[in-house]
Amino acid sequence: MSKAPLPPLSLYIHIPWCVAKCPYCDFHSLAQRAPLPEGSYVRALLDDLEHSQEGLQGRAIDTIFFGGGTPSLFSGAAIADILEGVGRRAALGNDCEITLEANPGTIDSSRFQAFCEAGVTRLSLGVQSLHDPALRRLGRIHDARTAHAAMEAAAGAGFRSFNIDLMYGLPDQTTAEAEADVRAALAVDPPHLSLYELTIEAHTAFAHDPPTLPSEDERMAIEETVTQAAGDAGYDRYEVSAYARAGYRCAHNLNYWRFGDYLGLGAGAHSKLTDAQGVTRMARNADPAAYMADRGRIASRRRLARRELIFEFLLNALRLTEGFSQDLLRDRTGYDFTDLESLWAPAFARDLLGREGDRMHTTPLGRRFLDALLAEFLAATETMPAEAS
Repeated sequence: MSKAPLPPLSLYIHIPWCVAKCPYCDFHSLAQRAPLPEGSYVRALLDDLEHSQEGLQGRAIDTIFFGGGTPSLFSGAAIADILEGVGRRAALGNDCEITLEANPGTIDSSRFQAFCEAGVTRLSLGVQSLHDPALRRLGRIHDARTAHAAMEAAAGAGFRSFNIDLMYGLPDQTTAEAEADVRAALAVDPPHLSLYELTIEAHTAFAHDPPTLPSEDERMAIEETVTQAAGDAGYDRYEVSAYARAGYRCAHNLNYWRFGDYLGLGAGAHSKLTDAQGVTRMARNADPAAYMADRGRIASRRRLARRELIFEFLLNALRLTEGFSQDLLRDRTGYDFTDLESLWAPAFARDLLGREGDRMHTTPLGRRFLDALLAEFLAATETMPAEAS
């Protein structure tokens, strides 16, 4: 891998507990069965960071993201303790974006205020739907009325930015219902909107007992409708599922999609870190009790082969509407566009990829069939030499 500047660095903090496990969720999360061990978990997170200084390599942390699980189950005081501890152990970049995921069923305006005072600058609210039958089918603990109240509270809480998560292509959902969800969210004028198509992931409850989803044609019609609604309201679709007003793109997720580095703290958290020898992926112990006992011992560590870098880079960067530049490809993988002509050629021939100057991106057709395109890239890269990065 050619010498290149180290990528920007983000910090991901995983809080794995939820009130209940949703049937579509394939993230590492656990239903809460007892009072949360806030104090012990906060100490374990900070000890983990203390022992991870080598991974920081003197870099400032540009963004922080509290994910889960349901981070909003933790108190404002606990989030403040974490952020204060992070600030004592690592340098934070100027204007560091600090996002916290919240569930409308675990939140109220006073809790929003506490998170804001703790230092959270950006809230991501997991609404998913504003239609009660859909919420029940998704296993959510909130109803539409609670979601509306939470959106209004988020809009008035003083965060620098907030995001509303919605899903579409839900069981038995109509185009009109999906559009109504989006328009209701737009009514509170969020700076950022995430619109995800429901997919059935392996090892979830929905995989074992699949619901009836709209047909492929119906899902395409729903996607076109919700995308049009967001676009008409002035939102830029800058990533497959992300829409933002000018100046409000999610910096943390942009770093992922540009194949930047991230240090993951917490039970089951994953990291991707670059050094002079290449790129390493790591995972923490997924069991919270074991994680707290061993203070973040790394459960697995693997150096990526160079061919894996190419696929993982494409897996992320092709989600962006703008695609990626040759400089970014070279910095992250050591390859130029010309080195990979045989990889691109079939996608160009079928109008799945486009190129403008030194940037490569998916076409609208390629974006629609991105999963299939990535599967082809995976198969192609698996035949490449497996030298280490």
